[in-house]
Amino acid sequence: MPSVQDLREIMGLLRAVLFPGYFGRSDIGPETMRYHVGSALDQVRTLLAEQIRRGHCFFCALEDQACPECEERARILTLKFLTTLPRIRNLLALDVQAAYEGDPAAKSPGESIFCYPSIKVMTHYRVAHELHRMDVELIPRIITEMAHSETGIDIHPGAGIGRRFFIDHGTGVVIGETCVIGNNVRLYQGVTLGAKSFPKDENGQLIKGIPRHPVVEDDVTIYSGATVLGRITIGRGSVVGGNVWVTEDVPPGSRIALGSNLRSGQPG
Repeated sequence: MPSVQDLREIMGLLRAVLFPGYFGRSDIGPETMRYHVGSALDQVRTLLAEQIRRGHCFFCALEDQACPECEERARILTLKFLTTLPRIRNLLALDVQAAYEGDPAAKSPGESIFCYPSIKVMTHYRVAHELHRMDVELIPRIITEMAHSETGIDIHPGAGIGRRFFIDHGTGVVIGETCVIGNNVRLYQGVTLGAKSFPKDENGQLIKGIPRHPVVEDDVTIYSGATVLGRITIGRGSVVGGNVWVTEDVPPGSRIALGSNLRSGQPG
């Protein structure tokens, strides 16, 4: 079985690597940073390889047997994941900047790193998404659910999210597995990017893995309480008002408000 306690330790170490000085030891300086980052990564390497192996064995018929191939697979996947950390760090830096620029209450990017649930959940999501892309079993979902339980923001690790993503306040946001979100997108609390009814096969079983969640193009803002369902597209530059229910494609540049008709082609 995977260990939630060990995964919490892994995420704590990764946060210290991705935001050195903010998390983990706060007294590190430029002369010692390399040592601390290297030490943390070495711990992550050992701990994560074991959790990846356990996640694989959770579904594996050889769960109770020694499996050298599983250990080697976990080791290779862990090393591959570690190479993605610079990219994850760059993406998180852009998320932090979007949070700082998008909220007049933020006094500095550092305040966003320390205090904003959006940054915490995106740190978990961006780590989990890379593991999900590598077909790591179960562990990515546990990592995003850890952040969900603390922030109230539920992002499936399979969702694709672009650069400079910000969730203001955040509580109650749901982003489904097959969502595709572009760059410079902002959501507010209580937004659902979900699926409509679930299709079943001839045996009455749910058909899994098909695209069923929205595509949100670049520069879209969706206000609090809005519900966007199904494999529809919210066009670039659109604004979806609060508490609106959307189940059809929205043209680029549209403005949708509760109680009003869709207006398209009016960016601004």
